Amino acid sequence: MGKHVVRQYGILLGLLLLPFTAQAGDVAIRYAEFLHNGDGWRVSVTLQHADSGWEHYADGWRVVDAKGSVLGHRTLYHPHVEEQPFTRSLSNVQIPAGLKTVIVEAHDKVHGWSPDRLVVDLSRSQGKRYKIRR
Repeated sequence: MGKHVVRQYGILLGLLLLPFTAQAGDVAIRYAEFLHNGDGWRVSVTLQHADSGWEHYADGWRVVDAKGSVLGHRTLYHPHVEEQPFTRSLSNVQIPAGLKTVIVEAHDKVHGWSPDRLVVDLSRSQGKRYKIRR
């Protein structure tokens, strides 16, 4: 196979993989813990992201209901380059009584809201990536 053909295959492979590499920078939600107390819920979320500095880092997460209404939002004010994965908490998250499902979403400065969303069934004590304590 000549160099020209190998180069064409390399370019074609690169173009085919482009959609997958574009997603590689998204924030991953590794785990969440929900603790119910008298003031609402304390939510702790563990994120992983290839923070590279002030221009590209995971800058927040939120808890939403199935309709997208924000129940709680945690802003992250600085990169966590040397601390991966990392966990941050938010207290006094108000989840309406009777609501069975919430969703955790994560955001970074470059890619926006990650397609990696964590669906949490509040009627259970735990799931694959979450735990509920009452």
